[in-house]
Amino acid sequence: MIETVMVTGDRLPAIDTGATDTRVVITAEDLNRMPIGRSAEDIALLAPGANGGAAGYFDGMVSFGGAGISENAYYINGFLSSDPLSNLGGFDLPFGAIDQQETYTGGYGAKYGRSSGGVINQVGKRGDNEFHYGAQVVYRPKELRATGPKTYFQDMELPDAYHYNKEELVGTLYERTSEDFSWSSTYSGYVSGPLIEDKLFAFLAYETELKELQNSPKATQNQFLEEGETDTSKLYAKLDWNITEDHLLEFTYMGEQKDYEGSYSAWDLQKGKKGERLNASPNDEGHESKFTILNYTGFLTDTLTLNAMYGHGSFSYYDTPVGPTGFPYISYPIYQDPSIIGDNPVGSLAGGYNGRDAEDTTDGIRLNLEWVLGDHILTFGIDNMEFEAKNEGTMQFTDRWIYDHKEDPSDPIAPALGVGAPGGDGYYVYKYFYETATSMKLEQDAYYIEDRWQVRDDILLTLGLRNDKFTNYNNVGEAYMESDNQWAPRFGAAWDVFGDASLKLFANAGRYYLAMPNNVAIRGASASTYTREYFTYTGVDPETGAPTGLTALGPGPVSSNGEYGEPVDPLAFAPADLENMYQDEYIMGFEKMFLEDWTYGAKFTFRDLKSGIDDVCDPDRMLAKLSEMGVDSDAVDWQYCYMFNPGGTNTFSLANLDANGNPTGTRTEVTMSAADWDMPKLKREYKAIDLFIERPFDGKWEFRADYTYSKLQGNTEGQVKSEFGQSNISKTQDWDAAELMRYSDGYLANDRRHQLKVRGSYALTEQILLSANASIKSGMPISCLGYYNPDGTTPAKSDAIDPIGYGSSYHTCFGSVAEPGKERTPWTRNLDLAVTYTPAMFEEKLSLSLQVFNVLNEQKPLQVDVTSEDSAYTVSNTYRVPIAYQTPRYAMLTATLNF
Repeated sequence: MIETVMVTGDRLPAIDTGATDTRVVITAEDLNRMPIGRSAEDIALLAPGANGGAAGYFDGMVSFGGAGISENAYYINGFLSSDPLSNLGGFDLPFGAIDQQETYTGGYGAKYGRSSGGVINQVGKRGDNEFHYGAQVVYRPKELRATGPKTYFQDMELPDAYHYNKEELVGTLYERTSEDFSWSSTYSGYVSGPLIEDKLFAFLAYETELKELQNSPKATQNQFLEEGETDTSKLYAKLDWNITEDHLLEFTYMGEQKDYEGSYSAWDLQKGKKGERLNASPNDEGHESKFTILNYTGFLTDTLTLNAMYGHGSFSYYDTPVGPTGFPYISYPIYQDPSIIGDNPVGSLAGGYNGRDAEDTTDGIRLNLEWVLGDHILTFGIDNMEFEAKNEGTMQFTDRWIYDHKEDPSDPIAPALGVGAPGGDGYYVYKYFYETATSMKLEQDAYYIEDRWQVRDDILLTLGLRNDKFTNYNNVGEAYMESDNQWAPRFGAAWDVFGDASLKLFANAGRYYLAMPNNVAIRGASASTYTREYFTYTGVDPETGAPTGLTALGPGPVSSNGEYGEPVDPLAFAPADLENMYQDEYIMGFEKMFLEDWTYGAKFTFRDLKSGIDDVCDPDRMLAKLSEMGVDSDAVDWQYCYMFNPGGTNTFSLANLDANGNPTGTRTEVTMSAADWDMPKLKREYKAIDLFIERPFDGKWEFRADYTYSKLQGNTEGQVKSEFGQSNISKTQDWDAAELMRYSDGYLANDRRHQLKVRGSYALTEQILLSANASIKSGMPISCLGYYNPDGTTPAKSDAIDPIGYGSSYHTCFGSVAEPGKERTPWTRNLDLAVTYTPAMFEEKLSLSLQVFNVLNEQKPLQVDVTSEDSAYTVSNTYRVPIAYQTPRYAMLTATLNF
């Protein structure tokens, strides 16, 4: 399991000369002192170089060292607790049950895989021979929360030939984030102690949180004011059995239940006034998760230790429309034809149109044999996981109609898909259908060997080698990807220069593989439908908002990715020589003590993504290669989309067909290089210098400051696309076709040039403790995605303006190349303060605290809309509109009792 650092003294050693990795350990005592959020990610953000995911879409997630938010591994007591479907986030313990959290930011050894970002391991509390119990109440009052800003449609000075889609919206009110609130109350308790003295110990913790919220709609949405409640409960239980002095058995149970239900009321955006409650409601949604972990440790001899772990996780998810689902769902009613509806757009009677009903399981086994042989500690291990998912993905329950408008009615909507111009006044509508629910399985098997070699008293080398095998299965149990013998060497070195732990030099080099998670089978190895069907209309139903008097503008339902619900050939979908995503990492640095209690240091990190996986949806270039080979395209069953290694070479296997289109049982292999796809080489490089200075807590005060200067450059973020929240792992729109990748090299979404993090605490008296947590960060890179027009000369009605039918998705804007990251969101500052009072009259059993977050109430935009055009030369009114701000100032009141 993940190696833990047990705290036995008042504080950790200033410099740990026995570690070659880089990690931050935060203990329960630290958490009690600091103003900090209550999630694993909030704690992880204390680590140098860690930054939050894109706030508009992936708020609450973490990027480590330039890696994507899906590239992390989560553990609870050594068992993998990452999200079993997509690896986006993971599960964490009740806050009061955390004994410590270890956040690994690099250099971890061969025992650990399935991560090219960071590792978060939470170690839960356990019982001992003393009986303890306690309770805590946490309250976040609405009354002590500041309001957010109002947001307006942009009013930019546009280049010649460009105009806004709807001029009447320019500069008008877009959203009242001032009307968005959340407040909560949390109750928790624990009990621990011996069941059998010196033999069997127990720890039990429970936490329940009720969170209420209010969210106001944007001007482009149905004018529904959403009010809702989220009820979350967590249970953690730990049993430790000392069978004998040499044989220990641990049992861990972790359960979480989360449910949300809400209601809609009418909303007057201009007045900020709530109206009558509507029949429509937001989807009911939630999940239930359970982990059971059994861990055995046997000291077989003085030099031989065996650790065996088995864990099982079960998960159920629901996301279900409620209320009148028989009505169609209406999107962007603001774009309904005013000659039909006047100034009164007709919104939706349905509160939702799609949902989720899924069950997932996780099973894992780890065997670890440690042998002390002189100056060597040899470790041999097996690390196997299996993830299975049933009915995962999206189901659509009712029709969805999306209204839109073209300023120039003669412009074709999607010529590459055969969709013509709307004519008339440019108003049109399309019927959207998206259904992807399927089942799948993923097996991850690994074995490893590691040698911790104490070369001399002052030099430690860690030499490791890990081999990973990943196998992905689709809904009928066919393996569509199998990667074997993925060798990952790891090397670490630590030099205690003076032999007294006052100066440590360290270095690391390693390779880290990442499997494709289960959800790649969704919209990939299994059948899926994602279509749009375009129409003009002569009327709008005054009750439901549905269009009437439809006239088709195209050949019927069309799909940019060829997703028409047809079965997928798994042998063609993923080539046999497909390499999994992997990254090489190099770290070197030092830590130095000065004065009596202070430590400072520096670290340089270089990360280079060597291989990635995504899908390519460019059948024309595949067909051109087949033609060069002399193969008739009608004689093979070619697919629309394929998984491939971007910038690399792969060999695809296509089923041969007879004259009637039936498979012959033979196959044709076609090798496609980056040049054949007309693609650039894959690139993601992270370079960083981390500096720190620290004084550990001595009962009176503590201080820690971290500064990171970094650059993250390339043409691929990883498995997701933060620019507009595309979370379909390894199936983003990047790499779908060469045109999308032209001019894509630049600064990536998780790049933050400067980060300064400072935290500390000071015991003003024996009863009053003051603490602070502050950060200053440079902004997020801003991209611009538009129609394909790199030199400003491409005509609006030309097929070249949208060569693959993806609309405003190319790295050109306003008639020129749009270099990603040339502009950035503003710098942000955040200051959190806390005061904790532990009255002496209660013998330190009671503590009361007030934590205030974002004390300065800074409300800078964290992310903006980067889609610049609704159609060629027609600028989207929402382009550059902020979609996320800093959380307004709020307070948290806490009362804790411990006995």
